[in-house]
Amino acid sequence: MANRCEVCGKGPTFGNNISHAHNVSSRRFNPNLQTVRALVNGAAKRLKVCTRCIRSNKVTKAA
Repeated sequence: MANRCEVCGKGPTFGNNISHAHNVSSRRFNPNLQTVRALVNGAAKRLKVCTRCIRSNKVTKAA
């Protein structure tokens, strides 16, 4: 399963979990992907799209 937005290409970024005792371990910040039925060239297709692309109307939802 690809963890990327099919419109903007946004993927996971990486950072650290830091405990109170300052123990550091690596972690991933995944994008908020939603499966959406969108119009692509006039036909409905299922896409994995981040919520920022949905909010900014980069995707037109199929009825």
